[in-house]
This record gives sequence, structure tokens and C-alpha cells, in this order.
Amino acid sequence: MLGRRISHPTSTNYNDEELLPYAKRLKRRASTDSSLSRTQSEEELYRPTSPNAQPLESRPEIPDSDGEDEDLEGEGQSIVDLARPTDLESALAPVKTDKEAIDEYEASKAAEYTNLGLEERLGQRKWIKGKSSIYVDAFNLALDTVLQDEGHLFDRAENDVFHHWRELDYEAQYLYVRLFLRKTSAWHRIQKLGYYSDIADLPNAVEILHSSRKLSPSSDIQENPGEAEPPPESVLGRTFTFADGSEHITSLEEASSLLNLDEVKSLAKDAKVGGKNKRELLYAIRRASRRQSGLDWTPLKRTESEDSHYSKITDDGQEESQDGSVEQSSARSNRDEHFVRKIMATTGPCIRLSLAPLKLFERVHLVFYRSTEWTEKSLTTIILARIARRNFPDFVVSRSTNIFPSRSMLLEFEASIRTQFRVDNILEFNGNPTKDGLQKVLDIFEEVYPRWRTLLAIEQGKEDREYESGEGAYLRRFSPAWVYTRIIHKGTYVLGRFKQHKREHEILSELLDQKLFHSARRGAWYQRKALIEEHYMWNLVSVGDAEMLKKRWKRVAMQTCEDGLQDRECHLIYHYDLQKRISKLEKSLKVVKREQHDFGHVRLIKPSERSVHGVRLRNEERGERGSKTVWIDGREGGECGVEDMCLSWYRGEGWKGYHSEGGIMRTLFAYLFFDILYLYIPNVFQTPYQTCPLDLHTDAFYPSRASEINHRLVEIGNGDAERLIRQVDSGEREKRTCVVGLDWTFELDDLLEIVSCFKGEALATICKVMAQEYRQRGGGMPDLFLWHVGRKEVMFSEVKSENDRLSDTQRLWIHVLTAAGLRVELCNAVAERQGLTREDSKTSNTQDQ
Repeated sequence: MLGRRISHPTSTNYNDEELLPYAKRLKRRASTDSSLSRTQSEEELYRPTSPNAQPLESRPEIPDSDGEDEDLEGEGQSIVDLARPTDLESALAPVKTDKEAIDEYEASKAAEYTNLGLEERLGQRKWIKGKSSIYVDAFNLALDTVLQDEGHLFDRAENDVFHHWRELDYEAQYLYVRLFLRKTSAWHRIQKLGYYSDIADLPNAVEILHSSRKLSPSSDIQENPGEAEPPPESVLGRTFTFADGSEHITSLEEASSLLNLDEVKSLAKDAKVGGKNKRELLYAIRRASRRQSGLDWTPLKRTESEDSHYSKITDDGQEESQDGSVEQSSARSNRDEHFVRKIMATTGPCIRLSLAPLKLFERVHLVFYRSTEWTEKSLTTIILARIARRNFPDFVVSRSTNIFPSRSMLLEFEASIRTQFRVDNILEFNGNPTKDGLQKVLDIFEEVYPRWRTLLAIEQGKEDREYESGEGAYLRRFSPAWVYTRIIHKGTYVLGRFKQHKREHEILSELLDQKLFHSARRGAWYQRKALIEEHYMWNLVSVGDAEMLKKRWKRVAMQTCEDGLQDRECHLIYHYDLQKRISKLEKSLKVVKREQHDFGHVRLIKPSERSVHGVRLRNEERGERGSKTVWIDGREGGECGVEDMCLSWYRGEGWKGYHSEGGIMRTLFAYLFFDILYLYIPNVFQTPYQTCPLDLHTDAFYPSRASEINHRLVEIGNGDAERLIRQVDSGEREKRTCVVGLDWTFELDDLLEIVSCFKGEALATICKVMAQEYRQRGGGMPDLFLWHVGRKEVMFSEVKSENDRLSDTQRLWIHVLTAAGLRVELCNAVAERQGLTREDSKTSNTQDQ
């Protein structure tokens, strides 16, 4: 039967490509993935203890990841400041990126100029401290690389901007780049910038950025689905400046954002208003401005920028958009100017990066990093990785120049990101969406839908005729259709909210018919489609006997679930829920026992629970609440964390183990899939300093290498893991090659013992889950990895102290492991005695000695 062919289902969770609580409906709340990059060296952060040695303080580990890797969050009007690294940043070797590392780099670069004479250094403004910033180097590296490889994506006016950029002196470039990495849409007080040690003449650098420059005519404005035209402030005119000056601050809202709390209090005192905090004080000042009689000043000239817009505050305290007569607007501006002038007298000159060139440079970085999520750390990491003395695996580097085939496609991709942000802002970021908000999303959905279908056909044609070696899976992530698919997916939620279940069913069918975009969502689409077929479709598309129609559509729903189980791109984490729905439908349809699916071989086993008693110390240095608890190791003595206290207990019972929280499994995955990780796939290795392919943390990794991965899983299932580990270790351990997830401090003998205790099928199941969703499954594994040589058994143990509860990620991994036939325990740490301080503990240990 069909059920016999489904191996190792894993989860009762079903989600929107992210980890969610158990639910019958599709949750649409986005969250942020944890970072998989390491900011310190592998050995410092991930040094394991010997399985038999005294446990040390636990290592920092990857936090639980509740987010979806697939969601490319919108940038809106500024770069979204997310915690996750870019694909390129994640792929680079772990290097120090702190201030000390940056200072070392800049000192080494500065030494190159020590032979310059005084006059030459002053004349060229190349003085030792201020000519070798890593930030400027990284910024210019990104710009030069993009223009060399993908210069066709920019028109004449934009190339003029780049030409003017290169003509700026070092200090102006340095000031621009540092502001570029800050809140780019905000105003900054020049006197508080704090770059005097790096910029000899700050007023001159500011003046250079304020200077007006001429441009060639820009290309025609492009209209895109969901967006009639780009934001006007992002379009280059015939002249531009790199930065705006204080004369552009015309509204009270803009000016007041520059004040600190003490300055706001002083201004409120002058205005004779009060409030409990800064927000209330600013609100009171704005109301006072509205109520004051006309003040005889000429209004300042205002620009058409978005930031210069202000609102009107009514008597009941509500804000309304400006909709009065010209005389009303002029009067209010006149009154605001009184406070604006007072604020500007306090703050002094200010600077803000002009939005048009700012958006242009953001586009350059989007092309360079293949992501909108780059940060200051992204800029410095690639430079520091270049100069780090590390060994990297052998792979073919290929930076494609056809990620964006044309300027038009790049602009549409950028516009689709903005449209996606508008959708997410309504559905995800502002509480429960209103009916008007849902209607706006539905309107966007209807506008995007035709273009999405057109692009699907184009991409399918490329897949059939052009792409080879699986390169299309990664390239498609930079197609507008990739973003539109996510918008269509969000649109199905809105259709469900409006009870348009027939249309929702049609769209879900179209999403499942295509296999090019967002394959990680296919399980959720199968589930939702089956639910609609089971409960709604009988009453929407047919006329006849109600009971007969219900039975017919339940059979259709069961077939949908079977299709999901047979779909190779439907991730394992969805299989259990699909199987559960099939069993439910078979009971409802009264299918005879011999014709029912048999899922008994994958029935989940609940983890057993165990209590370990120990002595917990009271930490006087930190608050008891929320701080990491400190315990006494009952076997070895000394202080330790709760995980190491429980690990010591297990060692006393004959187990070997590590407190690794997934570190062992990531190391085993790196060993077992070493050659597949560095298999040639176009575009996924864009620098020689990568520890993994760029698509490892995406849903493109598995389908691009499906044949090789499935063959390797069969080898692992047949017991070849030991041979594979020995082969990689003999070639790479001596060089300490930088490989994603591989911790060389784990001893080879331990790893070989571990795989000898693993059942081959169980190890293959875990590896398949990691291959399909490496980023999402980076966290959540049980704290302790244990193995018993005598019993040839592997066990995972999740340690919980009082008031701890399992996260969704941890719950999912427990299902994965138990479904694979592995033993999992929930180890409850119970404080036998508590209240001792650290001093009490030291005294007690001294007396025992």
C-alpha cells in the first residue's frame, strides 16, 4: 500500500515554512531565523568536552530558530534590520568581526602608506589614521565588483552617480559610508557624529556631501504589478546631492526626533506643557503648536520628501492627514516654525543621506550580496575572511552575471520586495488585520496574479531549455516570480478569511502544479487544500445529494494527502499530519480495514521523562529570575550548568556524551555530505572563502542535488557512515579545513563510536531533514547527545529545569528523532537543596578536601 512506501515521517507541526504550534489552520506570523554564522573562532565557541572528562561550562550554541528561511523580508523605505545573516555572510568562514579585528586590519593597511611624505599625505588627505577604513574598503569592493560583472543593470544617470562617488575624497566617502550603515532615513546632528578621530576636517566632508551635482537624463519610470510607480524620492532627477542639509527640516515631527529627553523637557517647559515621558511631551508640544496664535515668521521652504509630511492633531487628540485649505496649511506651518527654529538652535547643523542615491547604493548591495538583509557586519565579514589564514575546501568559484538578466527585471524584483513589505505590514506587523487591510491585500493579489502566471511560464521555459546542473533552483530566488509566489501564498489566506474557498482551492491547486518556487511550502499547501476539500467544496461546486457529495470530496481530500506523501519535494516535517488526516478520512468513509493505509511503522513514541536531583546554587551576582542557573556536579564536584550536571549523572550510568545541542549532528552531516556540499552548482560559490554553498540555507539546496543526496542517504542507511567519515577525516583534519558545521575538536574515535551505535536508517532520516531545511533545523535539537557502546544505542536528552517548557523547534526535533526510532528523554533537573551561595559552595568544597 501507499503507506508502506513512506519512510520516517517526522512532525505533528505544520507551518508556513516555519515552526508553529500544533494547529489545524495555517499560521501566517513571520519571525526571524536565528543566525547560523559564528562571530568567534570555532575552537573558542564550540570546544567540546571529552565524553568522559569533567564537564565544563556549556558552550554557546545556535539558538532555537522559529523563522522561515524562505521569506525575503521587504525593505520598505529603508533596509530591514534583521538578525539573520546574508547567504554570502553565512557561507564565509567564521572570523572575528569585533573592533579589535577591524583595528588590526586598518593598521595593516595604514602601514602601506608610511613611506608617503608629510606634504603628500596632507595634500592627498591620506593620513595614517584616516585612509584605510575597512568600511570604505568593503563598500567600494561591493561597488567595483557589481559594476565590473553586472554594470548593465544601471543606466547613464546612475553611472554618473558612481563617477561622482569615485571623485569624492576619502573623508567624504568615510562619512557617507558610516551614515549609510546607520539609520539611513534619519537625521543626524553633525556635532554628535563622533568621527573626529577618523576625519580631520568634518565640516569640509559634510560640505562635499551637500554639494549639488549634475546628472544625465534617467531612464523612463517603470510600472510594476502592485506598484504604479516607485516612491518619488527614490528617483534621480537632473541634479542630486549625496546628503541633505538642515534646510530640509521643515516639520515639527522631523525636528523633534533629534531631541533627547532633557532637551524635550526644556522645550516643553518653554511651551508650558507637561507629560510623563518623551512621547507624551512631544505630543503636548505639537498640540501647543497647533493652538498657538499665528507667529509672524515666513515659512521655511519645504521639499517633496516623505519625511517632511506632518499631521494635524484634532481637539480630541487624534491625528488627521492634511486636507484643509491652503490658508490652513500655511498657518499651521507658520506656527510649527516657531518650535522648529528653537529646536534647530539647540541641535545645530544636521545631515541626512539623500534618498535617491541612497536607494541606488542599496540596490548595488542587493546585487552584490544577493540579498536585502545585509548589515554592517556583512560589509566587514567578507574583507576579514579574505585576510584570514584559513584552509578552505576545493570548489569551483563562479559568480554569475545573469542573476538579474536585465535592468528591468532588477527593478521589478526591487518593486516586488516593496509590495511584499506592504502585504506583510498589513498581515503580520500590526496586529489582527482589519477588513479594509485584508481588502488591500486582496487587491494587490489580484494585480500581481496575472504577472505571476506569465513569469511562471517564462521560468518553466528556462528550466526546460536553459538551466543545467540544477543552477535554476538558486537563480530563481532572484526572480520577481519568487516574491510574487509568496504574495500569492499570502493571498490564499485572505481568500479564506473572506470565505472565498472555491477561489482559494483553485489558487492552491496552481501553487502545487508549479514546482519552481517555494517548495518548502508544499506541505502546507497540501494540508490546506485537503482541509478545504473535506469541509467546503461539496457545497460550492456541485449540486446533488449532500451526503454523496461529502463522501466524494472526502475521497478527493484523501487523494490530495496521498499526493503530498508521494511528492518528493514535500518535506518530511509535514508527513505525519498528512498521514493523520488520511487515517481520519478513512474512518469517516468507513474504509474496510484491509484497504486502509498502515502507518503503524511510523507511529510517534512519546519521549520518556526522567528526574535528576542536584544541588543548585544561588547566584548573588545576577538576579535569580531569568539568569542561567548554577549547579554542583554531583559526580566530579565543582560548579557547572544544569545540562552538565545532568550529563554527569548519565555518565555515572554508563553513557558517554556531549552537551552539544546539535553540534554532533552538524559535524556528522558535514562529514557525511562533504563532497556533496562542494559539488559544482553554478552561482553558489562566489568567493574562494566560503565554508558552504550559498544555497545551503535555502530550499534550493536539496532539489539541486536530489540524486546525489538520495544516493548518499541509501549509503548511510546501508552502514557506510564509518567509511565516509574516515575518508574525509584523513584528507582534511590535518589542514583543519573550514567546513560549515564541522567541529574538529570532536575526536575521530568518538565519531566512529557514535555512528556504530546509530541505526543506519535513523541517521539517514536525520540527515535528510537537515538537507531539506538546514537553516530552520539549525537549533532545537536536545541538549545532550548520548551513546552507549555496550548496548549499541544512541539517545538524546532534553534538559529542563523548573518552569522551562519545550519550544516548537524542540518539539519538532523530538518528533523527528522518535519517528526515526531513536530514544529521547526529557530530563527534569530537580533542586534537591538550593539557597547556597557560591562562597558557601567554595567553603564546603575546602572542608571536604
